Amino acid sequence: MKFALAGNPNCGKTTLFNALTGATAHVGNWPGVTVDKRTGVYKKLPEKVDIIDLPGIYSLSPYTPEEIVSRNFLLDENPDCIINIVDATNLERNLYLTTQILELDVPVVVALNMTDILQAEGGRVDEALLRQKLGVPVVSISALKSRGIVELTEAAYRAAQSPRVGATVVDGELLQAVRSAEETYRGHGVGNALFHAVKAVEGDSLERETHAEVCAALDTVKATIDTGIFEGDFEGVVADIRYRYIDKELKSALVRKKRADGALGKSDKIDKVLTHRIWGIPIFLLIMFAVFHLTFSENFLYLGWLIPDSFDVPIIGSSAINSPGVMLFNAMVWLTDTLGGAIGGVMPEGTWYTGLICDGLLEGLFSVLGFIPQILCLFLWLSILEDSGYMARVAFIMDRAFRKFGLSGKAFMPLIMCFGCAVPGIMATRTLENEPERRRTVMLAPFFSCGAKLPIWAAFGGVFAQAFTGMNAEVVVYSMYVLGIAIAILASLLLKLTIVKGETPPFIMELPAYHAPRAKNIAVRLWEKLKHYCFRAATVIAGAIVVIWFLSNFSFTFRYVPDDSGMSMLGMIGKGLSWLFVPLGFGMGENGWKFVVAAFTGLIAKEMVVATMGTFAGMDGDEALETDGAELADTALGAMMLSIGGVLGGFSAAVPAMFAFMAFNLLSVPCMAAVAAAGGELNSKRKLWTAIGFWMLTAYLTALIVFWYGMLCVACWWAAMLVGIAVAGGIATLAVLKAKGLLAFGKKRAPGQGDAA
Repeated sequence: MKFALAGNPNCGKTTLFNALTGATAHVGNWPGVTVDKRTGVYKKLPEKVDIIDLPGIYSLSPYTPEEIVSRNFLLDENPDCIINIVDATNLERNLYLTTQILELDVPVVVALNMTDILQAEGGRVDEALLRQKLGVPVVSISALKSRGIVELTEAAYRAAQSPRVGATVVDGELLQAVRSAEETYRGHGVGNALFHAVKAVEGDSLERETHAEVCAALDTVKATIDTGIFEGDFEGVVADIRYRYIDKELKSALVRKKRADGALGKSDKIDKVLTHRIWGIPIFLLIMFAVFHLTFSENFLYLGWLIPDSFDVPIIGSSAINSPGVMLFNAMVWLTDTLGGAIGGVMPEGTWYTGLICDGLLEGLFSVLGFIPQILCLFLWLSILEDSGYMARVAFIMDRAFRKFGLSGKAFMPLIMCFGCAVPGIMATRTLENEPERRRTVMLAPFFSCGAKLPIWAAFGGVFAQAFTGMNAEVVVYSMYVLGIAIAILASLLLKLTIVKGETPPFIMELPAYHAPRAKNIAVRLWEKLKHYCFRAATVIAGAIVVIWFLSNFSFTFRYVPDDSGMSMLGMIGKGLSWLFVPLGFGMGENGWKFVVAAFTGLIAKEMVVATMGTFAGMDGDEALETDGAELADTALGAMMLSIGGVLGGFSAAVPAMFAFMAFNLLSVPCMAAVAAAGGELNSKRKLWTAIGFWMLTAYLTALIVFWYGMLCVACWWAAMLVGIAVAGGIATLAVLKAKGLLAFGKKRAPGQGDAA
């Protein structure tokens, strides 16, 4: 048996899906379309039921890939029942889709979600009235609190036992045309004849392609119908009929508590602060800093000045108390070191296979797996923000702030998804109807730091925070995320003015109500992240580590050279390419070629950067730093990382080279999976190669600027400050001139062109 979940975006559909399926859920792609396909199994009915979570849509018209996917599934896959999730707090808007679903010859159950929120506001829904008018079962639920779930599934199971014939709210002269077309469809044996008939009357593009003869015959009948102010726009006529029916027959089912004039709801009161036109972005930046502080700080409560230097508790902290994320990281490092030591203790010394297993595979894998706790900790806080409804507000804030740079709030939604993984973020650009904006968004996606890049920032942040007084790990990590957003904004403006010209379309979005995050939803998200990360570590990364170990331990004559890595195949290749990266700082020094190789392996998968450095560190023996603090700093990997950049002109280039290395990895090609996704969305080899070239050029130039400005800071801080003030002043001046219309970028718009409705 098969149930389909259909509903508007932000109606709680995915929350209901998670409540029904739990750990049985899995995500893929719809055949031929890069739109998420979520399926799972519900096991609490007399027979197992497959639950299919259709993409969130506003109608079954063919305007977006999500609408086409949902429509094709409902028409072609014959679900036993459609569970139509309706937001009880926005009844009128949600019921528009319901009137379309009811035209299908499929059993339907309406799930009135968020009724608990409505009741808390003093409102209610007359279920009996809706049941009578719609002619299908109506069940009140709260997907967030798992209320009414059993009653809903039992109602759907009962409904699925009996066939149902579709019904329409279309009336008047159009109804006669619909019935005529319906008879024709039934005569040709077409299923869901009523739905097809209504779409034929609307002049639906997909319908005209698949049933051209019926639509052509219907055009003669439609020519005799007076559409009044719609002037032959039959789709507009049908939409008007649907809304008039909802307003006349169904709107009265929603009863709200009357508010005093000017009174605001709970979400509105919160939004007055969080989405403030001046303080909205600073508040967002503070919230994100708090997230990184909870994950990466080694002075969690800023009580280091009160704690004596003699305080040194393993995992908990040294001279300070670590944040939860750092405690978990330290515990994982202790576990992997213990496990690695135990395995190494039983292996024979000096053999090639001991080097392969201990110094190659285990060292590289443990370097990657050691960051799992911090990755999960970071995504825990981000999932809480998303589940509460705040991340939707971020898109609204960004739209208002960065529209002039060529980024709309709708484009920011897939970009924000890239904080998790660039692949689904790039795929999500399919929802953007404007082709230039879609292409710009794909090209900006890698600049938003994904979870695979997080081990790079965490590793360098932890090691350098211990070695250099005054550095904070969370500030290092946070700076990479902020740098990515800043470069994306500047790059968007550059693209808009050069190779991807085009105006930014208006952005309309309904903000969901704030609510307390649900533990089960967050747990499901974290489990998906953990599975994805561990799968890559156990397959792609493990295989790549073996290849890297082989290339770094054997010469081109296939001679085993474990103690002279510079003579290995990888060493020779790295040294041959390192001159290209000497201007960026991290190509210099004795270990410069190792960082160059690590950056290149990161083009395959960003997890490989730390794994490659870990593999190289395994060849360096048991050298360790004489530094108190985090476990990672007291390792051969930490020693190698601190050697980055070497010395330039008598000044240590380590810190500038570190930031340049991180900037290059942040902005360069994200991974081969993301490149493949970008190729599918751009649908052009020329555009894909342009994007790849743009990523690499942006990464190189940004790293170049970061390194040399960093060296200026090291050599003469006051000169660097003057340069920074001059650049900031120049940018501010340009912004003021642009705002006053004294400076024009690109083609000037005609009056009213591109203005939001």
